[in-house]
Amino acid sequence: MSKPAGRYTTSVGSMRRNKMITLIFRIALAIVVLIFALFPIIWVISASFNPTNSVVGQPLIPPNPTMANYQALFNDPLNPFPQWMLNSFYLAVLTTVIAVIITTLAAYAFSRFRFTGRRQLLQSILLIQVFPNFLNMVALFLILQQIGNYLPRLGLNTHGGLLLLYLGGTLGVNTWLMKGYFDSIPRDLDEAATVDGAGPWLIFWVILVPLVRPILVVVGMLTFIGTYSEYVLARIILTDKALYTLSVGLNLFIQNQYSGRWGVFSAGALLAALPVVILFLIFQRYLVGGLTSGSVKG
Repeated sequence: MSKPAGRYTTSVGSMRRNKMITLIFRIALAIVVLIFALFPIIWVISASFNPTNSVVGQPLIPPNPTMANYQALFNDPLNPFPQWMLNSFYLAVLTTVIAVIITTLAAYAFSRFRFTGRRQLLQSILLIQVFPNFLNMVALFLILQQIGNYLPRLGLNTHGGLLLLYLGGTLGVNTWLMKGYFDSIPRDLDEAATVDGAGPWLIFWVILVPLVRPILVVVGMLTFIGTYSEYVLARIILTDKALYTLSVGLNLFIQNQYSGRWGVFSAGALLAALPVVILFLIFQRYLVGGLTSGSVKG
């Protein structure tokens, strides 16, 4: 009887040793990934307090840290950083609100109603998203140019025109994402509400909207982040410096190869990231659930 007991003890010890090795490997891998993720952020924070305006050869901890870069950011009349931040924020908020409303209504219609051309519309929306935006830059520019002849507030060098482009780029993929979430909600709820005398509009607002709140947050966050940090469209459409968004404006600090103000740029990048970080901390509990549930059925 001693031999089987000895073998069992050896087996248990081997399993514990393997688990310990696996745990150590996972911890080491997590530390490496964490270093890769945090190092650029720490480096930018260091550069924002570095008076040399350089990111090459700088020590991780500046020898003479200063707030001069932040002061220059807010006291430069030629580069109105506060105005750029306000432009980006209100464009992102406006795009998010409109996109969430339109996307929710469209996803509800595609999920709950059966009408002629429904499948073709869904396939068309998906097909349009396959092509990257830079392929239609010239077409978008010419379209806004023509629209500006009749509606100046929606033409080139206007936030209204840029808003139209942002909405066009966000509605397709978000409609598919939200439709998947609507599909995961049992239709029995709709049928029970219909028996009680509720119409489609009442079912939508009173029953379904509270249930799809997580995906509303996901769509809102994705739209806000994508719009808030967008660069290419804003750089092409906007020419007036006072109308610039954050991404376009901050690029002015580093576009000159020999006189780049990397310290000011780093300070601006950190301040620009604050709204996104705050929103993520507030709504993070909805994000995972919304993305997971929305991918169950499509």
